[in-house]
Amino acid sequence: MSYSLVMVIIFVLGYLCIALEHPLKIDKAASALLIGVLTWAVFILFGGVDVHEVVHSLDENLAETAQTLFFLFAAMTIVEIVDRHNGFKIITDRITATSKVKLLWILSFLTFFMSAVLDNLTTTIVILSLLRKLIKDQPTRWTYASIVVIAANAGGAWSPIGDVTTIMLWIGGQITAGKIITGIIAPSLISMIVPLVILSFTMKGEIERPEQGKAAESITTPGEQLALLILGVGLLLFVPVFKTITHLPPFMGMLLGLGIMWMVTELMHKKKSKELKQKLTVVHILKHVETPTIFFFLGILTAVGALGAAGQLGLLSEWLREVTGGNIYVIDSVIGVLSSIIDNVPLVAASMKMYAIGSAEFAVDGAFWQMLAYCAGTGGSILIIGSAAGVAAMGLEKIDFVWYLKHISWLALVGYLAGVAWIYVEKAVLGL
Repeated sequence: MSYSLVMVIIFVLGYLCIALEHPLKIDKAASALLIGVLTWAVFILFGGVDVHEVVHSLDENLAETAQTLFFLFAAMTIVEIVDRHNGFKIITDRITATSKVKLLWILSFLTFFMSAVLDNLTTTIVILSLLRKLIKDQPTRWTYASIVVIAANAGGAWSPIGDVTTIMLWIGGQITAGKIITGIIAPSLISMIVPLVILSFTMKGEIERPEQGKAAESITTPGEQLALLILGVGLLLFVPVFKTITHLPPFMGMLLGLGIMWMVTELMHKKKSKELKQKLTVVHILKHVETPTIFFFLGILTAVGALGAAGQLGLLSEWLREVTGGNIYVIDSVIGVLSSIIDNVPLVAASMKMYAIGSAEFAVDGAFWQMLAYCAGTGGSILIIGSAAGVAAMGLEKIDFVWYLKHISWLALVGYLAGVAWIYVEKAVLGL
């Protein structure tokens, strides 16, 4: 058995463990780290290549991966700081609609734009916490939670900081912040609006709200909540501006934002009691940041780097080109559908390794890269397990996989294909 095949088998078996995380009761981060290390170990031991060349390839892969991980960790920490200070409560308290259809549209657009500024996973968690305060019965809440997943993924697809995949493409130089916003916001909106329009014809009546118990006393003042919400969102929005001004990688702008947030909160709470300080300081908040997610991405991106260095991704690239006749619209569409089965992070990482930045469709901000951002971002909505937002909704609301497949998957697919059609007409037919 060749080393190349062994690497692929390790990758596939690791992915099975990731997909079966709940039945196996093994965290996906553990499986990802194993396949990340084992694929490189097989390559260096049995690949028949110079050890120094493999180590050099690993160093290059680590440098690329570290930029994405530092960006994510800093962004997640900033969002967690705002959340721990009840900053998002300012937004959620202002939603008073009771009509099912009206509330559906309000929440969807709120999710869409919040996801672009924050990220789809964090936005989903924030909006789902709001749903529990707004909707009493579980079936209705499942429908809303599922549409939130579609809206969050759509919102993350057109923003350079809205989804891990767009962050990767932006940091990798395949897309620029301005072009991804102007080029993909329309199809992303369509992928969300089409399911909304369909549901608007079938959804009727008023929302039954749960009885509200006595609200817990807030440990932050309204002024502090507003200040940190504005500062946090402002710093996240400043990252693309910082990159444009300094030409430094995006993770540097995000680390700058985290440093500012850290310093501001230290000064804000320096006169408070020791008990409050322990709850609100960044040192304490860091303990609640989703660290396993960082390790999961580290393992996956490291494993994909091994497959790229060993040449398997190049072979996959040639196979895709042969099967599709080199049609970039078919290639991207297939990647989008696959991202509902396989996590979109390794798919995009693989695509970045398979297809080099070149000319025409493969130039920076070319049709291939823009459509890849859209397809990988929104295609994951087709199945509940196809995106981080979907997995979060499934865990928090206990949404049944089969229920989602029966009631929501076809809506997500119709919206996804509508967006694909828009991009095809715009790029291939009209040449815009």
